[in-house]
Amino acid sequence: MTHPPVPLGTFPTPLEPAPRLAAALGLGPDDLWVKRDDLTGLGGGGNKIRKLEWTVGAALAEGADTLVTTGAPQSNHARLTAAAGARLGLAVVLVLRGSPGASRSGNLALDGLFGARL
Repeated sequence: MTHPPVPLGTFPTPLEPAPRLAAALGLGPDDLWVKRDDLTGLGGGGNKIRKLEWTVGAALAEGADTLVTTGAPQSNHARLTAAAGARLGLAVVLVLRGSPGASRSGNLALDGLFGARL
C-alpha cells in the first residue's frame, strides 16, 4: 500500500542559467542550467527532501513518533531527516558512522539544533 507523501519542501525549485560555467566548458551561454534544490526550503535544502516526503509520509501513516536513519557524520540526508522531524514534532535518532569527534560543525551542528539525538 502506498501512503501519500507529507509536504516538506517548496516545489518546483528554480532553474538558473550558468553562462560563465557554460563558456568555461566550451558550451553556449544558454546551454547549461542548474537546478536549485538548495532552495527547497527545509533545513538548508537538498534533493533528499523529495524522498523524505514519501518515507516520512509512510511513517506517519503507520503511526510512527520517531524517525531513525543512518549515514556519515556530515550526511545531508541525516540533516534533512532531523529538520523534517523538527517540523513535524517527531523525535529523530541519527546513527552516524565513526566515533564522535570534538567538532560539532556543519551538518552535525544543524542536527543538534534540529533536536536530533546522535
